[in-house]
Amino acid sequence: MKNTLFALAIFFSCGLALSAHAQTPEEKIKQLGLEIPEVSQPIANYVKWKQVGNLLYLSGSGPSILGKVGDDLTTEQGYEAARETGLGIIAVIKAATGDLSRVKQFVKVLGMVNSAPDFTAHPAVINGFSDLMVEVFGEKGKHARSAVGVAALPNNMAVEIEVIVELEN
Repeated sequence: MKNTLFALAIFFSCGLALSAHAQTPEEKIKQLGLEIPEVSQPIANYVKWKQVGNLLYLSGSGPSILGKVGDDLTTEQGYEAARETGLGIIAVIKAATGDLSRVKQFVKVLGMVNSAPDFTAHPAVINGFSDLMVEVFGEKGKHARSAVGVAALPNNMAVEIEVIVELEN
């Protein structure tokens, strides 16, 4: 009995120690040397997000990086554009929820790449977004996804990404 109580005490103290060291998404962002940008105002008559129940729908967002991937930009530059877009999306989620720890899981992502007609590495570009979400949110950042090429995007953005996120109660 004494050994069982001792083992339980060690088990629970280890669990508490691990949970005390668990990083929040904000801490992971800081550890990665990144900063959450300011959320800009919409450029037309829409909102940046809409919450329905526990689902948060985010409007399409894009980076400051402009041009067509496969013509003006390399796949690697497109990847960086998708990663930059991911930081902007994180900023919108934080503005909508007040706390990134409220993210239960990323549900669905639509990644659109402003690409040259013969460019076919759209998934490699949108991986910039997906990789960042997993770096910041761990398993919660994994998502179903579509990555498609389009003839043009607003203001010649390199990528545009829209997201559906499920929130904790």
